[in-house]
Amino acid sequence: MNASIISIGTELLFGQITNTNTVFLSQKLNEIGINVYYHFTVGDNPKRLKETLLYAMEKSDLLITTGGLGPTQDDLTKETIARVFDRKMELHEPSYQKLYSFFSKLHRPMTENNVKQAYFPERAIILPNDDGTAPGFIVEEGEKVVISFPGPPKEMTNMFTNYALPYLLKKSNQVIHSKILRFFGIGESSLETELLDLITSQTNPTIAPYAKEGEVTIRITARAKNVEEAEGLIKPIVEEITSRLGEYIYSAHNEELVDVVGKKLMENGITVSLAESCTGGLICAKLTSVAGISQCLDRGIVTYSNEAKIHELGVQPETLKKYGAVSEETAREMVLGLKHKTGSALCLSVTGIAGPGGGTKEKPVGLIYMAAVYKDQIVCKKLHLFGDRERIRNHAVLHAMNLIRKLIGA
Repeated sequence: MNASIISIGTELLFGQITNTNTVFLSQKLNEIGINVYYHFTVGDNPKRLKETLLYAMEKSDLLITTGGLGPTQDDLTKETIARVFDRKMELHEPSYQKLYSFFSKLHRPMTENNVKQAYFPERAIILPNDDGTAPGFIVEEGEKVVISFPGPPKEMTNMFTNYALPYLLKKSNQVIHSKILRFFGIGESSLETELLDLITSQTNPTIAPYAKEGEVTIRITARAKNVEEAEGLIKPIVEEITSRLGEYIYSAHNEELVDVVGKKLMENGITVSLAESCTGGLICAKLTSVAGISQCLDRGIVTYSNEAKIHELGVQPETLKKYGAVSEETAREMVLGLKHKTGSALCLSVTGIAGPGGGTKEKPVGLIYMAAVYKDQIVCKKLHLFGDRERIRNHAVLHAMNLIRKLIGA
């Protein structure tokens, strides 16, 4: 079975609200083996909605609509679907009684336009709304199925989970299951080149790389009768990818890099302190997003000026004068001073030029030095990053996390 999702509402086209319904529905449909082929967004216009419904029916077995089930004049989803299938609108007495009871409890009169919410295309299967006043419904016509949900995300998600999902599970005899590998230190094009033979010959499972800022994700997806069978299909692909690119894989469970690092630090009771210049505390802030990290994170010191590097970390004025604040020598003295000051098991320092100004031919914008001390080992790293100030700083944070990850064996 394949599906199209039609989001209805002029406010969506105006960008006044974010369409989270489509994301939720796409994920849930794929999980039960229903392919999502198209996403449509249409305003509160019955002519355009009818055109969209007719077009989507040519391409899909299942149409899912969200929005347009309310009491106002521009809520015309039900009426338009009824016209498409040449069906009359009929009063659904249980829905009417529920509406009447709802307004009675509020001591408010039920206006005529609210009664509209209890009318549905004839022979529709009604989906109760446990969180609002507008029920959803299902229309079956030959091999085609249309499911209509209200637009508010809470109402839609609960209605899908409690009422539509059991219906759809009877229609689908497959599951779609995915495994996600996350990489750092290799670009999307290089990764694809390394795996090109696997990607070009893919059938089931499929392999799809995705780039996000500073890292790459691979989703391996299998279609099978159940999750166990799908995992059996995915396993040899994961093993092959790991044998080729294992040094770049930081998670096989779709975890963020900071979560992998934070978890390993806490599991092993490794205390950590940070000294930051160009990142201005971003590394520390990232680590503090991990729940429970207080048991490991001792402190973060922002030593932005030369004076701060001297007074807080004991960097020698001669070092700064001879090599400059952005240098391996300064990064090394920063981290050694931090180690002496805190005694943390792992210490890391970073200094660099984030831009947009401050760069020279010898030391351009994007030049970053970081140093780390762990188990009597000191490691220094030189980076040449590019982009605007925000990108350079964010990528420096990722490199710092990856350096910690490698040092502690995460």
